[in-house]
Amino acid sequence: MKLLTLRLNDSTGNGNGKSTVAVRQDGDTLTEIPGFADVGALLQDPAWETTAKAASGATHAVDGADLAAVVPAPGKIICVGHNYRNHIKEMGREVPGYPTLFAKYAESLIGPNDDLALPQESDTVDWEAELAVVIGKQGRRISETDAPAHIAGYAVLNDVSMRDYQFRTIQWLQGKTWEKSTPFGPALVTRDEFTPGPLMTSAVDGDVQQSTPTSDLVFTPEFLVSYISTIITLNPGDVIATGTPGGVGHAQDPKRYLQDGQVLVTTIEGLGQLKNRVTKEA
Repeated sequence: MKLLTLRLNDSTGNGNGKSTVAVRQDGDTLTEIPGFADVGALLQDPAWETTAKAASGATHAVDGADLAAVVPAPGKIICVGHNYRNHIKEMGREVPGYPTLFAKYAESLIGPNDDLALPQESDTVDWEAELAVVIGKQGRRISETDAPAHIAGYAVLNDVSMRDYQFRTIQWLQGKTWEKSTPFGPALVTRDEFTPGPLMTSAVDGDVQQSTPTSDLVFTPEFLVSYISTIITLNPGDVIATGTPGGVGHAQDPKRYLQDGQVLVTTIEGLGQLKNRVTKEA
Protein backbone atom coordinates (compact mmCIF):
# COMPACT_ATOMS: atom_id res chain seq x y z
CA MET A 1 0.00 0.00 0.00
CA LYS A 2 1.14 3.53 -0.83
CA LEU A 3 0.09 6.41 1.42
CA LEU A 4 0.64 10.08 0.56
CA THR A 5 -0.23 13.54 1.85
CA LEU A 6 -2.14 15.60 -0.72
CA ARG A 7 -2.53 19.37 -0.73
CA LEU A 8 -6.04 20.58 -1.54
CA ASN A 9 -6.92 23.87 -3.20
CA ASP A 10 -9.43 25.26 -0.74
CA SER A 11 -9.81 28.01 1.82
CA THR A 12 -9.59 25.89 4.97
CA GLY A 13 -5.83 25.60 5.13
CA ASN A 14 -3.11 27.29 7.14
CA GLY A 15 -3.09 30.69 5.51
CA ASN A 16 -1.79 29.68 2.09
CA GLY A 17 -5.18 28.66 0.77
CA LYS A 18 -4.49 24.94 1.10
CA SER A 19 -5.33 22.16 3.49
CA THR A 20 -4.03 18.59 3.32
CA VAL A 21 -5.47 15.11 3.50
CA ALA A 22 -4.02 11.61 3.75
CA VAL A 23 -4.63 9.56 0.61
CA ARG A 24 -4.11 6.01 -0.63
CA GLN A 25 -2.67 5.47 -4.09
CA ASP A 26 -4.28 2.85 -6.30
CA GLY A 27 -2.63 2.95 -9.71
CA ASP A 28 -3.30 6.39 -11.18
CA THR A 29 -5.85 7.35 -8.51
CA LEU A 30 -5.53 8.91 -5.05
CA THR A 31 -8.36 8.15 -2.62
CA GLU A 32 -8.90 10.39 0.39
CA ILE A 33 -8.80 8.82 3.87
CA PRO A 34 -11.42 10.98 5.61
CA GLY A 35 -10.63 12.38 9.04
CA PHE A 36 -6.86 12.40 8.66
CA ALA A 37 -5.07 15.58 7.58
CA ASP A 38 -1.85 13.78 6.61
CA VAL A 39 -0.05 10.46 6.82
CA GLY A 40 1.45 11.37 10.18
CA ALA A 41 -2.04 11.87 11.63
CA LEU A 42 -3.18 8.58 10.10
CA LEU A 43 -0.35 6.69 11.79
CA GLN A 44 -1.63 7.82 15.19
CA ASP A 45 -4.61 5.47 14.65
CA PRO A 46 -3.60 2.01 15.96
CA ALA A 47 -5.73 0.53 13.16
CA TRP A 48 -4.20 2.76 10.47
CA GLU A 49 -3.63 -0.06 7.99
CA THR A 50 -7.23 -1.26 8.15
CA THR A 51 -8.50 2.33 8.05
CA ALA A 52 -6.41 3.18 5.00
CA LYS A 53 -7.36 0.03 3.09
CA ALA A 54 -11.08 0.59 3.74
CA ALA A 55 -11.12 4.31 2.86
CA SER A 56 -13.45 5.36 0.06
CA GLY A 57 -13.33 9.15 0.11
CA ALA A 58 -13.07 11.60 -2.77
CA THR A 59 -10.63 10.69 -5.53
CA HIS A 60 -7.96 12.63 -7.38
CA ALA A 61 -5.61 11.91 -10.28
CA VAL A 62 -2.01 11.11 -9.41
CA ASP A 63 -0.87 13.08 -12.44
CA GLY A 64 -0.42 16.70 -11.39
CA ALA A 65 -1.18 16.07 -7.72
CA ASP A 66 0.27 18.66 -5.32
CA LEU A 67 2.02 16.53 -2.71
CA ALA A 68 3.31 17.63 0.67
CA ALA A 69 6.08 15.86 2.54
CA VAL A 70 4.62 12.42 3.18
CA VAL A 71 4.78 13.00 6.97
CA PRO A 72 4.75 16.82 7.16
CA ALA A 73 5.42 17.24 10.87
CA PRO A 74 7.14 14.23 12.47
CA GLY A 75 7.66 14.34 16.21
CA LYS A 76 11.28 13.32 15.57
CA ILE A 77 13.54 13.15 12.54
CA ILE A 78 16.64 11.19 13.52
CA CYS A 79 19.40 10.95 10.93
CA VAL A 80 22.32 8.57 10.64
CA GLY A 81 25.72 9.63 9.35
CA HIS A 82 28.42 7.37 7.89
CA ASN A 83 26.19 4.39 7.22
CA TYR A 84 27.34 3.36 3.71
CA ARG A 85 30.87 2.03 3.34
CA ASN A 86 31.54 3.81 0.04
CA HIS A 87 30.53 7.17 1.58
CA ILE A 88 32.62 6.50 4.70
CA LYS A 89 35.62 5.83 2.44
CA GLU A 90 35.15 8.94 0.27
CA MET A 91 34.92 11.13 3.38
CA GLY A 92 38.13 9.62 4.81
CA ARG A 93 36.51 8.09 7.89
CA GLU A 94 36.66 4.74 9.66
CA VAL A 95 33.67 2.38 9.73
CA PRO A 96 31.92 3.31 13.00
CA GLY A 97 31.23 0.88 15.80
CA TYR A 98 27.95 2.63 16.64
CA PRO A 99 25.54 4.78 14.62
CA THR A 100 26.39 8.47 14.27
CA LEU A 101 23.12 10.24 15.09
CA PHE A 102 21.91 13.80 14.56
CA ALA A 103 18.53 15.49 14.19
CA LYS A 104 16.47 17.50 11.75
CA TYR A 105 13.38 19.59 12.44
CA ALA A 106 10.07 19.52 10.61
CA GLU A 107 10.59 23.01 9.16
CA SER A 108 13.32 21.55 6.95
CA LEU A 109 10.90 19.24 5.12
CA ILE A 110 9.42 19.92 1.69
CA GLY A 111 7.23 17.92 -0.68
CA PRO A 112 8.56 15.59 -3.36
CA ASN A 113 8.16 18.18 -6.13
CA ASP A 114 8.59 21.43 -4.19
CA ASP A 115 11.33 23.98 -4.81
CA LEU A 116 14.42 23.39 -2.68
CA ALA A 117 15.54 26.58 -0.95
CA LEU A 118 19.13 27.59 -1.69
CA PRO A 119 19.99 29.89 1.22
CA GLN A 120 21.71 33.23 0.85
CA GLU A 121 24.19 32.25 3.55
CA SER A 122 25.71 29.10 2.02
CA ASP A 123 27.30 28.31 -1.34
CA THR A 124 28.27 24.71 -0.44
CA VAL A 125 24.88 23.00 -0.64
CA ASP A 126 25.27 19.25 -1.21
CA TRP A 127 22.97 16.30 -2.01
CA GLU A 128 22.56 13.14 0.11
CA ALA A 129 20.06 10.54 -1.14
CA GLU A 130 18.63 8.48 1.73
CA LEU A 131 16.21 5.70 2.56
CA ALA A 132 13.77 6.91 5.23
CA VAL A 133 12.12 4.60 7.76
CA VAL A 134 8.74 5.73 9.11
CA ILE A 135 7.61 4.40 12.49
CA GLY A 136 4.09 2.98 12.76
CA LYS A 137 3.93 1.67 16.32
CA GLN A 138 5.19 3.16 19.58
CA GLY A 139 8.02 1.42 21.35
CA ARG A 140 10.92 1.74 23.78
CA ARG A 141 13.85 -0.68 23.96
CA ILE A 142 12.57 -2.54 20.90
CA SER A 143 14.52 -5.68 20.09
CA GLU A 144 15.99 -6.04 16.62
CA THR A 145 13.73 -9.08 16.12
CA ASP A 146 10.61 -7.06 16.98
CA ALA A 147 11.67 -3.95 15.03
CA PRO A 148 9.83 -4.82 11.78
CA ALA A 149 6.48 -4.68 13.61
CA HIS A 150 7.25 -1.06 14.55
CA ILE A 151 8.06 0.05 10.99
CA ALA A 152 5.07 1.41 9.05
CA GLY A 153 7.06 1.62 5.83
CA TYR A 154 9.68 3.43 3.83
CA ALA A 155 10.06 6.60 1.76
CA VAL A 156 12.69 8.61 -0.13
CA LEU A 157 14.49 11.54 1.51
CA ASN A 158 17.38 13.79 0.53
CA ASP A 159 19.43 15.07 3.45
CA VAL A 160 20.56 18.22 1.65
CA SER A 161 23.51 19.60 3.60
CA MET A 162 25.10 23.03 3.91
CA ARG A 163 28.68 21.83 4.19
CA ASP A 164 30.24 25.11 5.32
CA TYR A 165 27.89 25.29 8.30
CA GLN A 166 28.11 21.54 8.94
CA PHE A 167 31.88 21.64 9.40
CA ARG A 168 32.11 24.85 11.39
CA THR A 169 32.10 22.64 14.50
CA ILE A 170 32.24 18.95 15.31
CA GLN A 171 28.45 19.00 15.77
CA TRP A 172 26.61 18.73 12.44
CA LEU A 173 23.09 19.95 13.18
CA GLN A 174 23.59 23.51 11.94
CA GLY A 175 24.43 22.23 8.47
CA LYS A 176 21.62 19.69 8.31
CA THR A 177 18.31 21.31 9.15
CA TRP A 178 17.98 24.45 7.02
CA GLU A 179 14.46 25.60 6.31
CA LYS A 180 12.80 24.04 3.23
CA SER A 181 15.84 21.99 2.33
CA THR A 182 14.81 18.34 2.76
CA PRO A 183 12.53 16.72 0.16
CA PHE A 184 10.62 13.74 1.61
CA GLY A 185 8.16 11.39 -0.08
CA PRO A 186 6.52 10.88 -2.45
CA ALA A 187 4.77 8.05 -0.61
CA LEU A 188 5.06 5.85 2.43
CA VAL A 189 5.27 2.35 0.95
CA THR A 190 4.24 -0.13 3.61
CA ARG A 191 6.76 -2.65 4.87
CA ASP A 192 4.88 -5.58 3.28
CA GLU A 193 5.56 -4.09 -0.17
CA PHE A 194 9.18 -2.99 0.19
CA THR A 195 12.36 -4.58 1.50
CA PRO A 196 15.58 -2.52 1.53
CA GLY A 197 17.83 -3.60 -1.31
CA PRO A 198 16.81 -1.81 -4.53
CA LEU A 199 18.99 0.83 -6.14
CA MET A 200 19.05 4.41 -4.82
CA THR A 201 20.27 7.24 -7.04
CA SER A 202 20.60 11.00 -7.04
CA ALA A 203 21.09 13.08 -10.17
CA VAL A 204 21.73 16.78 -10.79
CA ASP A 205 20.37 18.05 -14.11
CA GLY A 206 20.29 14.43 -15.30
CA ASP A 207 23.89 13.69 -14.31
CA VAL A 208 23.87 10.72 -11.91
CA GLN A 209 25.93 11.44 -8.78
CA GLN A 210 25.01 8.57 -6.44
CA SER A 211 24.05 5.00 -7.32
CA THR A 212 24.11 2.34 -4.60
CA PRO A 213 21.76 -0.46 -3.43
CA THR A 214 19.89 0.44 -0.25
CA SER A 215 20.96 -2.91 1.20
CA ASP A 216 24.59 -1.72 1.44
CA LEU A 217 24.15 -0.29 4.93
CA VAL A 218 26.48 -0.69 7.87
CA PHE A 219 23.51 -0.52 10.27
CA THR A 220 20.19 -1.94 9.04
CA PRO A 221 16.80 -0.29 9.62
CA GLU A 222 15.96 -2.95 12.20
CA PHE A 223 19.18 -2.32 14.10
CA LEU A 224 18.61 1.43 14.00
CA VAL A 225 15.07 1.11 15.33
CA SER A 226 16.37 -1.05 18.19
CA TYR A 227 19.38 1.18 18.94
CA ILE A 228 17.52 4.50 18.82
CA SER A 229 14.58 3.17 20.85
CA THR A 230 17.03 2.27 23.60
CA ILE A 231 17.71 5.99 23.93
CA ILE A 232 14.21 7.40 23.40
CA THR A 233 10.67 6.20 22.72
CA LEU A 234 9.85 5.99 19.04
CA ASN A 235 6.32 7.14 18.19
CA PRO A 236 4.11 6.69 15.12
CA GLY A 237 5.17 9.14 12.42
CA ASP A 238 8.75 9.47 13.64
CA VAL A 239 11.32 9.28 10.85
CA ILE A 240 14.76 7.69 10.69
CA ALA A 241 16.93 8.81 7.75
CA THR A 242 19.34 5.92 7.34
CA GLY A 243 22.35 7.62 5.71
CA THR A 244 23.73 8.37 2.26
CA PRO A 245 26.04 6.44 -0.07
CA GLY A 246 29.11 7.63 -1.94
CA GLY A 247 28.89 10.27 -4.63
CA VAL A 248 28.26 13.45 -2.66
CA GLY A 249 29.52 16.67 -4.20
CA HIS A 250 31.73 17.60 -1.26
CA ALA A 251 33.92 14.51 -1.80
CA GLN A 252 34.52 15.15 -5.52
CA ASP A 253 37.63 16.79 -6.99
CA PRO A 254 36.85 19.53 -7.72
CA LYS A 255 34.01 19.78 -5.22
CA ARG A 256 30.52 20.23 -6.66
CA TYR A 257 27.55 21.92 -5.04
CA LEU A 258 23.97 22.71 -6.01
CA GLN A 259 23.39 25.88 -8.01
CA ASP A 260 20.34 28.07 -8.55
CA GLY A 261 18.08 26.61 -11.25
CA GLN A 262 19.43 23.06 -11.15
CA VAL A 263 17.07 20.10 -10.69
CA LEU A 264 17.87 17.47 -8.07
CA VAL A 265 16.24 14.06 -8.64
CA THR A 266 16.37 11.38 -5.94
CA THR A 267 15.05 7.89 -6.72
CA ILE A 268 14.71 4.57 -4.93
CA GLU A 269 13.38 1.70 -7.03
CA GLY A 270 10.03 0.61 -5.59
CA LEU A 271 9.56 3.76 -3.51
CA GLY A 272 9.39 6.54 -6.09
CA GLN A 273 11.11 9.77 -6.99
CA LEU A 274 11.70 13.26 -5.63
CA LYS A 275 12.20 16.02 -8.21
CA ASN A 276 13.14 19.40 -6.79
CA ARG A 277 14.24 22.58 -8.52
CA VAL A 278 16.92 24.48 -6.62
CA THR A 279 15.80 28.06 -6.08
CA LYS A 280 17.87 30.84 -4.52
CA GLU A 281 16.15 32.52 -1.60
CA ALA A 282 15.50 36.23 -2.08
